[in-house]
Amino acid sequence: MSWYSQTTEVLSETFANQRTHIPLLATAGASFTLGLILPSLFSRQDSKRILRSPRPLLSAEENREHPLPNDVLPGARDVPTPYGSIRVYEWGPEDGPKVLFVHGITTPCIALGGVAHGLVDRGCRVMLFDLFGRGYSDCPSDIPQDERLFATQIFLALNSSPISWTGAGSGKFCLVGYSLGGGIATSFASFFPQLLTSLVLLAPSGLLRDSQISFQSRLLYSRGLIPEPILALLVGRRLNSGPLVTPKANKDVKLNAGNVITEELPSQGAATRQMLSRGYSHVTVPGAVKWQVNNHAGFVHAFMSSMRFGPILQQRQWDTWARLGKFLTSQRNLTPEDQYRNGLPSDKVSVLCGNDDTIILKEQLSPDATRALEENVQFKYFDAGHEFPSTKYEEVAQHIWEVLH
Repeated sequence: MSWYSQTTEVLSETFANQRTHIPLLATAGASFTLGLILPSLFSRQDSKRILRSPRPLLSAEENREHPLPNDVLPGARDVPTPYGSIRVYEWGPEDGPKVLFVHGITTPCIALGGVAHGLVDRGCRVMLFDLFGRGYSDCPSDIPQDERLFATQIFLALNSSPISWTGAGSGKFCLVGYSLGGGIATSFASFFPQLLTSLVLLAPSGLLRDSQISFQSRLLYSRGLIPEPILALLVGRRLNSGPLVTPKANKDVKLNAGNVITEELPSQGAATRQMLSRGYSHVTVPGAVKWQVNNHAGFVHAFMSSMRFGPILQQRQWDTWARLGKFLTSQRNLTPEDQYRNGLPSDKVSVLCGNDDTIILKEQLSPDATRALEENVQFKYFDAGHEFPSTKYEEVAQHIWEVLH
């Protein structure tokens, strides 16, 4: 968003301006010195390792007005793990087709609440959870937010269910991933296809071309240039200064961290039309994100770590997508029964995109995903931007239902 971009733009302009090179060297020397001193100053904080999500004790009236009520979705539970507590929501008929959702880099899982409700209406059993550092999930600060941590979190969430999602007779499950969650879902599917009936990717990361990334965002991917506590402080101050809704970026503009946050948020008008929680009609993605940004001690770390290590860039994720593609191709010549027994039939991978998405460009994703997955993929497009799962939730739910059947 604009308040974050201002931070990184100042840094990038400093690098570009020849007149600032000498002061920059002095700053770099000071940063190096601070980098040696600050670990001891911040050691008490770092020693905690788990950054706790706020779980306010609310009265019934306060909970009704909260931007992210404790029971914003049905079947809420907090799951204790060695990585911190995970917030999970699960509801729907126990014998219905199972669908697991993984949300994006910025929003809590409530962004997919409308789609989940739509599938429950159709007879599905659904599960959603807040990724580490978002919503009501804690954030481990000493572990990179990469596909290994995310796969572990998926299994921890699944294992907390009162019914079986992965065992014999469970019926397997459909995995749905949005944005960063799409990259997470693809990685998970490439290692554990035997657990899945289908894979649905909503504007997925994982194949983002390097040419799309701005210099500002590269500051996030590099370590050591600026001491981590200082960078986190700068980012946190920008995050806390708002605003949380800005005009959408142009497709010709290179991706920066501000775009990533902004594009997962609907416009002001679209936000008022969201019905993500059946129990709390006032809940919107911008409201939930604003509360999260201002109150969750782990969000800044989670965002920065996911940008650095998460399944986003094609140069790091191509082999993962290609591994999944090879598995799907090996399924083609088998009977439908054998494909289902192996998991993830070759015709059960679907990618949904927004025509106006400025983060995940359909003109790049479509040919890249087709090639990586060896043509074992179908595409559907919506007249919307990157935020379409939270504004076109009924259409998305219907498409997933059709994939399931």
